[in-house]
Amino acid sequence: MFKNQPKGLIPAALSNMGERFGYYIMNAVLVLFLCSKFGLSGDESSLIYSFFYAGIYILSLVGGFIADKTQNYKGTIISGLIIMTAGYVILSIPILATEGNHTWLLALTCVSLFLIAFGNGLFKGNLQAIVGQLYDNPRYSAQRDSGFQIFYVFINIGGLIAPFVAPMLRSWWLGVNDMVYNADFPELCHQFLSVTNSMNTENIDNLYAVATSAGYAAGADLQAFCTKYLEVFNTGIHYSFIASVAAMLISLVIFLVTKRSLPSPASKAKAQTVTYTQAEKLAMAKEIKQRMAALFAVLGIVVFFWFSFHQNGTSLSLFARDFVNTDTIAPEIWQAVNPFFVIVLTPLVMLLFSSLSRRGREISTPRKIAIGMGLAALAYLFLTLYSTIQGYPSGDEFRAMAATAKEGLKAGPWVLIVLYFFLTVAELFISPLGLSFVSKVAPKHMQGICQGLWLGATAVGNLMLWVGPLMYNKWSINYAWGVFCIVCVISMSVMFGMVKWLERVTADEPAPAPEPIETKEDNVI
Repeated sequence: MFKNQPKGLIPAALSNMGERFGYYIMNAVLVLFLCSKFGLSGDESSLIYSFFYAGIYILSLVGGFIADKTQNYKGTIISGLIIMTAGYVILSIPILATEGNHTWLLALTCVSLFLIAFGNGLFKGNLQAIVGQLYDNPRYSAQRDSGFQIFYVFINIGGLIAPFVAPMLRSWWLGVNDMVYNADFPELCHQFLSVTNSMNTENIDNLYAVATSAGYAAGADLQAFCTKYLEVFNTGIHYSFIASVAAMLISLVIFLVTKRSLPSPASKAKAQTVTYTQAEKLAMAKEIKQRMAALFAVLGIVVFFWFSFHQNGTSLSLFARDFVNTDTIAPEIWQAVNPFFVIVLTPLVMLLFSSLSRRGREISTPRKIAIGMGLAALAYLFLTLYSTIQGYPSGDEFRAMAATAKEGLKAGPWVLIVLYFFLTVAELFISPLGLSFVSKVAPKHMQGICQGLWLGATAVGNLMLWVGPLMYNKWSINYAWGVFCIVCVISMSVMFGMVKWLERVTADEPAPAPEPIETKEDNVI
């Protein structure tokens, strides 16, 4: 798996793993945190989440432009890590949201999210560009796809561990205060504290039943208990953001210590001065134009994959909270299923691709992406059929039902396991290989901006994430999943229609510039 890989791959992957660990701690709880801390609805929280998630990837274009312009990829990455750390520090400060501070506290939270997004924009795409530069040496170019798959595994090691941190710290802090975790109670607390007089008898009875399961003692002041529960519940989440700060600092230290093993494009450019004829320049310009067209074509398809896949942080997270029995497992933890499958399945997928290559039946990257869209469609087809068979209503209708009625309709954990299995295999056919595809077609002077374009396509998909919770809350949820299934099928069909053209355009890499004399940074792992 690590054979014939350049020395700088593992340090870059470790640095990225630390940053992703800190990020996924926050990401695992963000939507539910906004609901529990500020009393926002699922739609409102998902809208903030969508803009934040989109901002991360849109700002990667800014980060790529800065790094390409200055040719200081490493300095840009370090700045990004520092700015992200500042954002997590702000998030980690536990301040109780009240009517008096609600507006400015929510605004401060959004500022912290912007800092995280901007720092990520400086960091993420440029680190990927550096990884791609490791494979510009013909000695390693054949290992480009497998190198990005290894890099992707390290990302998901951080993503696997992170979702356990926030629920663990939150439950620990609730336990310290003689309270018990209940996914439904924060929303009911906000309803009770803000519209007490409008709650009917059935809702009040339901509130008392849920409060009792969360640690409420009969006869005590329910209003005071609700206020205290929200404070304790959200303070526990704030403590998890401290873990994000620690992870960011570890990532920064790893990068500072190992950055010498990573390529420095500016110095390489000075060592590789090549003179081209006018005809060669025109041919190169034509090839660059064709390759950029191919890149944008793939990006147009990838938009719809991320629109569907990243529902794991919005509508699928709400589905886990509402429709899946999470008495023993918090809904955030289910986000660890995806990185677990990435880690377990990546070696198998690499083995499959390697076996096909040895038999002369290698699958091109564009064709793999098309297959991945089909696998994503299968994931949502499964969820559509299951929700139809169960007769599930909309999210709003389900949450309004009595507690006993809801318990009778909740699904077992196996539903999420099957769903994330198909989504993860789809991801392995699209995401790491897409990064490899971008690094292959990107002109040498535009590597940062091209990685930013890949992340920008992700941003466009993320800008539409709010549509998922909107459908989830207003329609019978099988219709919502059906929409995602149809989107993936259409995207798959369009991609298959372009495969031969994409294979023709990207069949051969441009002749590389002469390589400098081998240095210690070119050693093999």
